[in-house]
Amino acid sequence: MVTAVHGQKYTVLVVDDETEALSLIKTLLNKSGIASVATLSDSRDTIEFLAQHDVAVLILDLMMPHVSGAELLPLIHTNYPHLPVIVTTASNDIETVVECMRNGACDFIVKPVNAKRLISSVSRALNVDNLRQEVNALKDYLMSDRLEYGDAFNDIKTRSRRMRAIFQYVEVIAQSLQPVLITGETGVGKEMLARSIHQISGVKGELVTVNVAGLDDTMFSDTLFGHKKGAFTGADQIRDGLVCKASGGTLFLDEIGDLSGLSQVKLLRLLQENEFYPVGSDAIKRCSARLILATNQDLESAIKEGRFRKDLYYRLCCHHIKIPALRERREDVSLLLSHFIDEAAEKYAKRAPAASPELIAALTGYDFPGNVRELQAMVFDAVARHANGVLNLRDFPGLSPATPLFTCQAASEEQGGDSGVYSLFGRLPTFREIEDYLINEAMKQSGGNHAAAATLLGITRQTVTNRIKSRSTS
Repeated sequence: MVTAVHGQKYTVLVVDDETEALSLIKTLLNKSGIASVATLSDSRDTIEFLAQHDVAVLILDLMMPHVSGAELLPLIHTNYPHLPVIVTTASNDIETVVECMRNGACDFIVKPVNAKRLISSVSRALNVDNLRQEVNALKDYLMSDRLEYGDAFNDIKTRSRRMRAIFQYVEVIAQSLQPVLITGETGVGKEMLARSIHQISGVKGELVTVNVAGLDDTMFSDTLFGHKKGAFTGADQIRDGLVCKASGGTLFLDEIGDLSGLSQVKLLRLLQENEFYPVGSDAIKRCSARLILATNQDLESAIKEGRFRKDLYYRLCCHHIKIPALRERREDVSLLLSHFIDEAAEKYAKRAPAASPELIAALTGYDFPGNVRELQAMVFDAVARHANGVLNLRDFPGLSPATPLFTCQAASEEQGGDSGVYSLFGRLPTFREIEDYLINEAMKQSGGNHAAAATLLGITRQTVTNRIKSRSTS
């Protein structure tokens, strides 16, 4: 008997001649949140089924009439080497186990099937399959340098290659069921990236955002898990938490590095078991929300200091995205400056002013401890106070003129007399090579703005333009 639709994708295929076993395994998997399960009671249909359907994990009974699982296993491993196969059997013979593993099985479960053992084994196999698919997809993305959902990143203004690589990785993992951890300094745009992931994921529910910084354990539990009536003083009615609100969608937890130890334990259970208890209730509820988490803290340092659980950290690191600071992608400064000037001018009903080359150069050389959010605040403040003309350094109090882009390094005895140019070129370069290098670096730091690059180098804009033109025609 086949319970499947031709061409459909299935998470798990179960092959067993005992209908009771098929029903039990399917029910257990469905209750654990794995909905797409197909079953076969005739082992002779297995190869044809695999040829017509996309299956992530196969659960195969070893002893069956017509064609046994022992006969099917090597054939499946040869034709579908990446398909994880979990063998089930009433026999607990060591030689049988070893032989199955040699023939390609990824796990071996003795009947009667233990529910937790089964779900744990299937979950591990699915993680391996997801990782394989993500590696292949990421390799394809990087080789072709494409973005299929470019519109999802429209709010993130960048020309950085590092950011584009992050976008490509996001497209690969967006539909994964595993949690996503986004790290980076304050103001780099972690919540904006979370919105992009939610948009690409295709989930039908909404994106629910909560900043957990400053929440004690009681507030954390009540906010996320809700409570039953009478759970505590003032709990006059049942309240559904944000986990329920995010059902079928995405739950974004910001600043998780600030969670208390007890709250971390509850978050770990939510991630591992997809279940939780409302405050004051002993009835388990299941979580169907995709989780995205973010922090500006160094979690590895927090683990060493005893402030963050190691097991929680490793559970979060399945998909880890670190957004670079703005000073690590200076080519974005001029683009963001122009974008924020337009936004501020629209907000204050003003004509958008232009930015002077000196201002662009100074901002490009600034380290921005507050990252993109700091640049936005600076620009909005400057545009609000600006009367007319061009935005200059005087409109940005505290911002210093651009410092020289490069400084000579004196030869040191430790370096054997080598100077900076030797470390860059490996030899004494020609004047033309130094000129090309300086112009390339200035153009990178100014985001391709000729006038700003000229200011950084202390030459005229026309000189920069002429040098670039002469190189392109030579």
